[in-house]
Amino acid sequence: MSKITRRNFINGSLVLAGSSLLPFGCSNDAIIDSAETANYPPALTGLRGSHKGSNTHAHAKAWQNKSDWGETNALQEEYDLVVVGGGISGLSAAYFYQQKHGVDKKILILENHDDFGGHARRNEHTVDGDTRLTFGGSQTIQNPESYSDVSIKLLDDLGIDLERFKSAYDFNFYKKHNLKALTYFNKKTFSEDKVVMHPYSNYPYFIEGIDLSELSVEEAAEQAPLSQKGKAQLLRILKGGLHAIDVPKNDLAEYIATHSYFDYLKNTLGVDDPAVLEMARNSCADNHGAGTDVLSIEEAMDSGVIGFSPSAMQDFMAADNLDADQEKHSNLYGEEQYIHHFPDGNSTIARMLVKKMIPKVGKGENAEEILLSKFNYEQLDKDSNIVRLRLNSTVINVEHDGDPLDSNSVSVSYINDDKAYRVKSKAVVMACYNMMIPHLVPDLPEEQAAAMKRLVKIPLMYTSVGLKNWKAIKDIGMGIAMCPGNMHQVVYMDFPVNMGGYQYTKSPEAPCVIQMVSCPFGGTVGDPPVEQFKQGRYKMLNLKFEDYEQEIREHLTGMLPTDSFDFDRDVESITVNRWAHGYAHGGVALFDPELSDLAIIGRKPFGRITIANIDSATSSYANIAIDQAWRAVNELK
Repeated sequence: MSKITRRNFINGSLVLAGSSLLPFGCSNDAIIDSAETANYPPALTGLRGSHKGSNTHAHAKAWQNKSDWGETNALQEEYDLVVVGGGISGLSAAYFYQQKHGVDKKILILENHDDFGGHARRNEHTVDGDTRLTFGGSQTIQNPESYSDVSIKLLDDLGIDLERFKSAYDFNFYKKHNLKALTYFNKKTFSEDKVVMHPYSNYPYFIEGIDLSELSVEEAAEQAPLSQKGKAQLLRILKGGLHAIDVPKNDLAEYIATHSYFDYLKNTLGVDDPAVLEMARNSCADNHGAGTDVLSIEEAMDSGVIGFSPSAMQDFMAADNLDADQEKHSNLYGEEQYIHHFPDGNSTIARMLVKKMIPKVGKGENAEEILLSKFNYEQLDKDSNIVRLRLNSTVINVEHDGDPLDSNSVSVSYINDDKAYRVKSKAVVMACYNMMIPHLVPDLPEEQAAAMKRLVKIPLMYTSVGLKNWKAIKDIGMGIAMCPGNMHQVVYMDFPVNMGGYQYTKSPEAPCVIQMVSCPFGGTVGDPPVEQFKQGRYKMLNLKFEDYEQEIREHLTGMLPTDSFDFDRDVESITVNRWAHGYAHGGVALFDPELSDLAIIGRKPFGRITIANIDSATSSYANIAIDQAWRAVNELK
């Protein structure tokens, strides 16, 4: 048993110092009871995200068609609206409903996890009395210039000043500490532990202010721990690009949209070295969920894979190879800066929505002021609340009372603490995983139910690690590391943001949080994305915390200098945020391109039940969650 497990973990959850419940910067040597810690979910560590028990009843309903839940307690609670799902979309739906119909409208939000926000999850790591904030999922207000008027107004209502990020984000942090983008090759996959100061892929372009490499592509290929054949093929990829594709200029846009990236590697560039193909397969990390073997060339370029530099893409678009309607490329090649991060990610959006509807939950009147606010979770479900947020409550049945086309109420049944309850509402917004809705709404029209059952999500894992110091990271010069042979394909210093009294780590001697990103997918090259997701999800959920801890131990120990890093000495806490159903999958060009059309069928209103969540638009951005909530509320009778 490792030292960190022996010292800090009991049944997979960290027993935290009392300072975690005090104002940031204060310290307390007392150790609080783990049951008390459980009342403040952001401070919990160990296995989080879709934590143990959060999906038990949902799986019983979907997989086993369970219908006998014992005696159902019919509560004497009636609402104007019940929202199923407490993520950004569900919370936005509740907020919009009150705006439209009045702040006196009674609303119940049911959430199956022990925390709200969905994937917009807040992680707190307390190291020697210093509380470090980070995110456990949804991280950024991405490309706000593309937001709808509805989403922009909501951000404004919540006191989010988008201009503030220009001064809050420390653009000089990486240069000041000489932190760059690099690649870590592990011994298990590449025969030796080796760090090369080159990212190979272009994924690190998402980190504003970071330098990618001082190595030439020739030097980078030569330093990779590959065979001579592999080095030659890697260089061929690094020097390749759109110019290597022998098709007429006018046909190039259609060609890259309809042809496989792996076919380009194998057939156009002649790459067949297994180690090189493994590097390429893992080089887009969490952008699409599956390996790059199932992406078109265009999708691969958008994801920052090996072999297509941003400058090459900009030249391609500037040369009028793509018209305005075809320039759908991501922030990677655009002008919008990727800086709109709160220290706890988009959890701040979720927290402000809760604060607006349940004012007594914590202090602070805008997004900056609540950053250091410790929410009182006991306030979420008070009898006196107009809006109640009920955690650990898995909905198992939603059914109109009478004819769906003529009904004035809906009965909603849910499980809390293994007991069944039922409440009544005038309307329901289903802001949960859309694939589950046909199992929860039994009389849903057949075509709509069939469409929803096709809407899958991508398994994702965001692991945050609290470190007592980052001297070893400084020594190695790591701002972000691509790790093609590891469970976590990406490791990086959390975004350098100072806001609302919260200060980012200042020196290598100070505590910090690092992020480790994993996008688990199947091992068989060419398997359809949905099958790769299924295999990755199965593996992810069947690992225990000690399995993850061992993987993280091997990863960091192999990557960081042994003279300045010791896992047992330097790692204070680990939070593994597992999302079995993470990003919405809208299909890719070569597989399931019709999923977006199916989402439109699936989100049709049904009587007094409407559909929200990112699934209903097969896109995983925060503004999509907000816009779908707005639509769902306005579709209610």
